[in-house]
Amino acid sequence: MTKDLKSLAYDHLWLHFTDMESYRRPGVPVVVRGEGARIQDLEGREYLDALSGLLVVQAGHGREELAEAAARQARQLAYFPLWGHAHPQAIELAERLAAHAPGDLNKVFFTTGGSEAVETAWKLAKQYFKLVGKPLKHKILSRTMAYHGTTQGALSITGIPDAKKLFEPLVPGARRIPNTDLYRAAEVTGVAELADDPERFGRWAADQVERVILAEGADTVAAVIVEPVQNSGGCLPPPPGYFRRLREICDAHDVLLVSDEVICAFGRLGTMFGCEKFDYVPDIITCAKGMTSGYSPIGAAIVSDRVAAPFYRRGGYFPHGYTFGGHPVSSAVALANLDLFEREDLLGNVRRNEPVLRGSLEGLLDIPIVGDVRGDGYFYGIELVRDRETREPFTAEERELLLAGPGGLSEQLWESGLYCRADDHGEPVIQLAPPLICGPEEFGFIEQVLRTAITATWKRFESARER
Repeated sequence: MTKDLKSLAYDHLWLHFTDMESYRRPGVPVVVRGEGARIQDLEGREYLDALSGLLVVQAGHGREELAEAAARQARQLAYFPLWGHAHPQAIELAERLAAHAPGDLNKVFFTTGGSEAVETAWKLAKQYFKLVGKPLKHKILSRTMAYHGTTQGALSITGIPDAKKLFEPLVPGARRIPNTDLYRAAEVTGVAELADDPERFGRWAADQVERVILAEGADTVAAVIVEPVQNSGGCLPPPPGYFRRLREICDAHDVLLVSDEVICAFGRLGTMFGCEKFDYVPDIITCAKGMTSGYSPIGAAIVSDRVAAPFYRRGGYFPHGYTFGGHPVSSAVALANLDLFEREDLLGNVRRNEPVLRGSLEGLLDIPIVGDVRGDGYFYGIELVRDRETREPFTAEERELLLAGPGGLSEQLWESGLYCRADDHGEPVIQLAPPLICGPEEFGFIEQVLRTAITATWKRFESARER
């Protein structure tokens, strides 16, 4: 059975973002069970899920109350669309989300995932400006290396060149602004001292947004989309003052600020929405993933009353929607998930234990190839470098050897019972996002496995370099 499932997976199941050839001989790893913060594979081996599946499973695996919520709703009303009609679960969930969202973000447009939420936000921004008499405003600015999804519009917004090049031409109108990588500030800005002055670097990064708006023409720019903590590039938090200045710039040029919180919402940073953590109020929040802790797919664009207003007037029809947006079962699971958040104080658990997680990971800085540990809440990245003193990065060939080759870091971590992400969208970064139920015991295990694997990788690299 084990061999059959693995071979069937290779023969028929096309995995996402996966080099299928690499699984021809060993077969596809198959995960069959989850409980709490742990998962189990087909052979019965157990792993700590230190990535929450895909930054999704906030409340942990095997939650009976979420499964029961899905079953109850499926028996009562399994499906009905939000096309001209409503159902109670979507109504209640929209009200709950609006109550948690900051400012006047009170209108909720449901999707089935994050890419669709981003797609919705851009389309909505374009039509908004047509409705208010500024039809030329259609462009959207996003940060270098940022990931915002895979549908054609969301992919156009995404800033990762390798994710885009095979699908060009893409939707026109997307432009790039700098990310907030403080560790690489000197290289990005050309000003060495900015790496030691986070507030000044934050001001510089935000001011570059204004420069792009002015260069493109403010009358053509509809929106700026940013994550509270940028995912791709390795968990890049905002420098102090960055979002305050960005909000000022958007207001000055009548540009909508979209907070892409597909990852950062629902407790990942210790707050219900990531914008709360950094004290800014966007015009639109896009979210998905943790809304149901992964027990059923759903996403949303949460929109301010100001932006929604022209759509609610006669002639403001928004010709956009999804068959499964706001699905009754998914909505019911999301409501049960929010109840669970409150009952178990998951946000409080993250806030109380974040310093422990950070301390465990910062302890790895004594390993020579660990250059930087950064992140927020339960969302961290560990950047590996060729030379820690100079911050010299690895070459592309070295990155491949370190991360993906036989005996590479990804394989070592998995074989040691730790599921996380080790990739190189930019520099090689180990990414960690454990379920929000985790605490010091899990963090100790994560640190132990990482220390062993990274040290072995460093020694392997040193040995290869000497040869």
